[in-house]
Amino acid sequence: MATETAEFALPCGIPLERIYGPDDAGAYPFTRGIHPDMYRGKLWTMRQYSGFGSAELTNERYRFLLEQGGTGLSVALDLPTQIGYDSDHPDVEEEVGRVGVAIDTLADMERLFDGIPLDRISSSFTINGTAAIILAMYVAVAEKQGASPDQIRGTIQNDILKEYAARGTWIYPPEPSLRLIVDTIEFCLERAPRFNPISVAGAHYRDAGASAVQELAFTLADGITYVDRCVKRGLDVDEVGRQISFFFYTHTDFFEEVAKYRAGRRLWAKVMRERFGARTDRACMFRFGCVCGGSSLTAEQPLNNVVRVAYEALAAVLGGVQSMFTCAWDEALTIPGEESAELALRTQQVLAEETGVAKVVDPLGGSAFVEALTDRFEAEVVAIIDEVDELGGMVHAIETGHIQALIAERAYQEQRKLESGERVVVGVNKHRREEARNVEFYEVDEEERGRQTERVRRVRAERDAPAAARALEELRSGAQGTANLMPYLTECAKAYCTMGEMADVLRAEFGEFREPAVV
Repeated sequence: MATETAEFALPCGIPLERIYGPDDAGAYPFTRGIHPDMYRGKLWTMRQYSGFGSAELTNERYRFLLEQGGTGLSVALDLPTQIGYDSDHPDVEEEVGRVGVAIDTLADMERLFDGIPLDRISSSFTINGTAAIILAMYVAVAEKQGASPDQIRGTIQNDILKEYAARGTWIYPPEPSLRLIVDTIEFCLERAPRFNPISVAGAHYRDAGASAVQELAFTLADGITYVDRCVKRGLDVDEVGRQISFFFYTHTDFFEEVAKYRAGRRLWAKVMRERFGARTDRACMFRFGCVCGGSSLTAEQPLNNVVRVAYEALAAVLGGVQSMFTCAWDEALTIPGEESAELALRTQQVLAEETGVAKVVDPLGGSAFVEALTDRFEAEVVAIIDEVDELGGMVHAIETGHIQALIAERAYQEQRKLESGERVVVGVNKHRREEARNVEFYEVDEEERGRQTERVRRVRAERDAPAAARALEELRSGAQGTANLMPYLTECAKAYCTMGEMADVLRAEFGEFREPAVV
């Protein structure tokens, strides 16, 4: 047991030990946490997912959130950016700046992070199909600030498999997409070791209707696929393991979520050591971030979401989260306003500073219920992973539509439970009343959309055209071979090539993914 100190005590004066029960936090297989002191040593990173309209407007929101005590940024990107189209492409004009910020060129990235020191602030990007391009732009803008790649911290989601099965912002088929993912991991190992090049994301499986068990199982199966491809590239599994993180939704069934995260830590540690032969504990650590909210938010009686998110955040912390984004209460209806975004951040700050949950490592550990539930979670997840292995792996299971069918069936059954009242959602199918919604809806500024279109056209007109053309041609040549494409993409970014131009070069070489029919 740790020595009792006045710093860690109840308000009444009773001192608190660091941990109660088995003292195995920070040691393989990490069931009780990946660090011996957990939040005693360092709180989780508090991010708020934000991005809308222009880079300038989003920059203002980022500065506001950092001024209010946020400790990291989480970048929401608009749909054209996510699927590799420029803002002036005629097929996407209605989507520019609608669900996130538009990033067409390095000039947009420069405005997005103006006055935000990238050697000191960690940035997370929810980006997948164009993740390698966004990383290239981020490296380039950091260098323009005077920060070298080995100083930047943050994460690109970069998890394409769940896009095919649950979300839809894919571009290329699985094999070239996996090549790009391994390229980013290799690049970060060599040049940006503090940056996480992948955050394997179960969150979108959950949003699509998967159960908590399926969410964890499919996520770990995706992670196995990525590690396997890295090992086949010849990368050291102990180095690769240090670069992988995970990302989930925390929903409202409190103990289910706690058990999910505890089981996830233990399972991933075993996967890395027993399946891949990782030697170091660091490579076996299951580091995860989460969103509290997502599809658990309701448009009906939306203020109830404040309570939901607070309970979800508590479950995430008791489950051992490393980074958290708490949804604003109005997010089921609109892009959050400044006041609701601030309240979402305050939810984490109250949890960290007032409740005392950060004073003891794994406070629920040792509970007969929690330990049994953790064991049961692990067993059910292993059964699903074994089934995926028997099918030939996650890529094959997705290409045949098997994973999509399982999620669709689960979503259907859950909807039936909601409609019948078997599953209660307060304010939706129980304790419901009609009310006027006092919500300020976000509207896309049509003039701002036009300004973004003009910005990308101006960059094309004013950049060094021969340099941009050379960079794109070199990217094309690299894509035809087997070289790591990150250096080529970085040179394209520095030459102010556009998102669409880079994505189109790769489309021409790789082709595009076609969704399988789900029976």
